[in-house]
Amino acid sequence: MNIFLNIIWIIFGGLMIAIEYAISSILLMLTIIGIPFGLQTMKLAALALWPFGSKVVDDGWPSGCLAGIMNIIWWFIGGVPIALTHLGWGILLCITIIGIPFGLQHFKLMKLALFPFGTSIN
Repeated sequence: MNIFLNIIWIIFGGLMIAIEYAISSILLMLTIIGIPFGLQTMKLAALALWPFGSKVVDDGWPSGCLAGIMNIIWWFIGGVPIALTHLGWGILLCITIIGIPFGLQHFKLMKLALFPFGTSIN
């Protein structure tokens, strides 16, 4: 069932979201300072491409307080607007019964968009 839902997700916007994340990741990695943020955006792209059956796991703060500081910087760079976009799409899709699974995937992406550092995708 996850494969079927992922195919529908890709056809109806998932591929577009993943491409947007990949392009923004490449743009962030053009500077040395942006490389850690670009790597986290690639994590978002991977989840946006195949969200059903994937889980976002909180690894805690693997590098001490550095992940927390990077999450705070990420909020100002683009985390909040990305999360608000996923929140809007999630609410819009949850209005219909058919769209509920897709709306829940946007909420999963929203959580990762807010706190990409210290999480992994399984």
